[in-house]
Amino acid sequence: MEDEPVIALPVLQPLPSPESAGRVVEVAFKGIRTGFYNSDIPDARAGEYVLVESDRGRDLGRVRSLGGVALAKCSDKGTPTARLLRRAEQAEIDQLVALRADEDRIRRTSREMVLRQGLDMKVTDAEWQWDRNRLTIYFTAERRVDFRELVREMARAFRTRIELKQIGVRDEAALLGGVGRCGRDLCCATWLREIKPISLQLAKDQNLSLNPQQISGSCGRLLCCLTYEHDAYLQARKRFPREGKTLRTLQGMERVAAIDIWRDQVTLQNEARQRRTVTLVELTAEMQKASVGAA
Repeated sequence: MEDEPVIALPVLQPLPSPESAGRVVEVAFKGIRTGFYNSDIPDARAGEYVLVESDRGRDLGRVRSLGGVALAKCSDKGTPTARLLRRAEQAEIDQLVALRADEDRIRRTSREMVLRQGLDMKVTDAEWQWDRNRLTIYFTAERRVDFRELVREMARAFRTRIELKQIGVRDEAALLGGVGRCGRDLCCATWLREIKPISLQLAKDQNLSLNPQQISGSCGRLLCCLTYEHDAYLQARKRFPREGKTLRTLQGMERVAAIDIWRDQVTLQNEARQRRTVTLVELTAEMQKASVGAA
């Protein structure tokens, strides 16, 4: 009796248990900074202020999501190890408000220090950790900056651990906020939590103007919203012949000069450089009839 072939079964990843999903909580801090924590609070609610563990001390933020939603968001970051300690009291929330107000002074003072030292960098924002054990200074710079002396001066002035964090112009727009060319608050400063790189190919696929002034946001980079409908454009373009392709129609050999996915129209150009516009349905019918006639 011949041996039966061995069929390799797919390896399935175990689904997270409801117990583990219920313990994961996403906490939002200033700007777009978020963190994931293990929680022992059974009735935690989105929007409430909580105290959490930090690398050196404690921090205070607001619950953004919890349970299965939070677990799905942190799936690519691994299981969180830090803990959500407890709900924040009103006095602790007032302390956070006072720290946020003091950050304007920190930002102005930091900019004065940068000017005195002649460093080619721009201080964007400052953020106190709730227990004042750390002060994060966000900055942008075109090239590498030696800020060792600046850190020492800041540590003497602010009497805490200083962390200088370089960010890009997109992150700067997310921190500072503003109004986009659409008249609404910037997506990156409100609901968009992951800032992805945007390429010029997205504008080409959507037949948009390639003038940077027309497709750039307030940060000076390409608009984040170019990605919102990109997949829909790619799916719609699959129904049309490629631009530049030569087709056999009832009028002879014609080249696809342009397509309009919204009107379902194709612009054709013959050898005499004369153009005509037909619908996609009409073009498909013409090509079928022309292929039958040629056969």
